[in-house]
Amino acid sequence: MNIDRKALWAVRQSALPMVVRPCLNCSGTRHHPSGKIRVNANGKLLDVWLLLHCAVCARTSKVPVHERVHVSSLEPARRVAYETNDPAAVRELAMNASLAARNGYRLDWTGTWELETDTPFSALHDPTPLKVVISFELPAPVRVERLLMLGLGLSRTQVRRMVADGRVHLPLAPGAKTHQDFELTIDRP
Repeated sequence: MNIDRKALWAVRQSALPMVVRPCLNCSGTRHHPSGKIRVNANGKLLDVWLLLHCAVCARTSKVPVHERVHVSSLEPARRVAYETNDPAAVRELAMNASLAARNGYRLDWTGTWELETDTPFSALHDPTPLKVVISFELPAPVRVERLLMLGLGLSRTQVRRMVADGRVHLPLAPGAKTHQDFELTIDRP
C-alpha cells in the first residue's frame, strides 16, 4: 500500500495528574502536586519528598522520593534540580508510575491531556490512504478509540463502524489503552 499522505497527532500535556490517596486531615482522596520538592539533609544523608496539596482541605503531604540516601549517590544536577524545585523535576516525579506504585497511590490522568492534530476534517473524504503518526508527550493512558474520535471529529459509533469496515487499520484494539507512540492508516471511505 502506497501512502503519500501523512499526519501527525500529538497527545500534549495540559496539566499534571492528580494523586489518588486518602488525606490524613479530611475525607478527600485527590491531591495535586504543589510544584515543590523538599530536600532535608542529615549530615551526608538526604531525604527527598514531592509535596502535594489535598484538593479539599489544602493540607500539604509528602511523597518519599529518596530516603536516607548518601549525598554522593545523587548526581549533582539532579540534586540541584530537587533543591531549586525545578519544574521539569516536579513534572517527572508527578508522572512517575513506579514512584506511585512504590508509595501505594495511583495517578488520575483525567483532564491532563489534549490532542493536537494537523489533519483537516476533509481528509476523510480523500481517496488516498492517510498514515497517522500518534506521539505522546506524557505517559497518560488513553483509549485508542478516544484518540480517533477526537482526531477525526467523529462519534464513537462512526469510529467503530470505520474500524469494523476495515477503513481504519490499527496496531491495537480500539478499546485498548496506550501511552506509547503508534501509527495507524485510514483508507478511503
